[in-house]
Amino acid sequence: MSRAVVLITAVLGSALAFAQRPSNPALLIPQSAPELDYVPVADPVTLPAGTLMGPPASVDFDSRGHLWVLNRGAAPLMEFDSDGKFLRTLGQGLFTRTHGLRIDGEDNLWVTDVAAHIVVKLSPQGQVLLTLGTRGQAGEWNEAAESRRFTEPNDLAIGRNGDLFVVQGHTPDQGDPRVLKFNKSGAFIQSWGGRGTEPGRFNVAHGIAIDAHGQLWVADRENQRIQIFDQSGKFIRELRYAGLPCRVAIGEQYIYMVNGFAGQLLRLDLDGRVVAATGKPGKGLGEFGEAHSLAISPKGEIFVADTVTSVLHKFVKK
Repeated sequence: MSRAVVLITAVLGSALAFAQRPSNPALLIPQSAPELDYVPVADPVTLPAGTLMGPPASVDFDSRGHLWVLNRGAAPLMEFDSDGKFLRTLGQGLFTRTHGLRIDGEDNLWVTDVAAHIVVKLSPQGQVLLTLGTRGQAGEWNEAAESRRFTEPNDLAIGRNGDLFVVQGHTPDQGDPRVLKFNKSGAFIQSWGGRGTEPGRFNVAHGIAIDAHGQLWVADRENQRIQIFDQSGKFIRELRYAGLPCRVAIGEQYIYMVNGFAGQLLRLDLDGRVVAATGKPGKGLGEFGEAHSLAISPKGEIFVADTVTSVLHKFVKK
């Protein structure tokens, strides 16, 4: 297997069917920036004969530095050691269309499912510990009406005290894109957002991350911006970009962002200014169908999940 890919043609058609490539060409113009000092690497992981990985939707690392790949295949969660050696799978039969993955401080795995409209917490052994939302039913989260429903939950972030922040609304111009906040036990606290272009509103609230100051960075994809909030939903500022900001990974020195169908991996400084970029649309090594999600390994490697070309990319420093 070559070109840093894990290609699973059996499920590629379904991935393309769900891909929401925008028709507005203005959304596909890449961000202009100097070249990033990282290069793509072929064969980022190895799979046993007969084991298939579906289109990668998200990636994250546990406390041991093991890579977890959330994919849209029959084995939705795959664990690899720090050298990319396959270890095991989890989550068979649990999900409809996986989207976001986060691993908490106890190595529990949190998965969002945009088609089943749920968020699921799994133990490291694969036991379901908590399910938020009503499986198969989209709608409003309204405790007074006893309606506990998401509409296409995309991603989540976990605060230092265990509070959970879920961003929902995957389909442009439909649904109710917003941030929903829960405590560590899954009790609803508040939500904010709604559709629009004004500060505090979203088109597609696609990704979320928490910085060192505890601020929430929300990738408002089709609005071509990152919006920053405090953990009570107070709007702080916005950062605008070319392309389609999908998700950010916040480190100690830099922030990295994937830029969707514009086909880029971007490096930002800690204030959100773009300082470097790599990639373009395509099917070659280091090229993207959709740069959908990313994670930074303890060794500084960057892994990018590409849902459209069914590719798991790995980039290392030159």
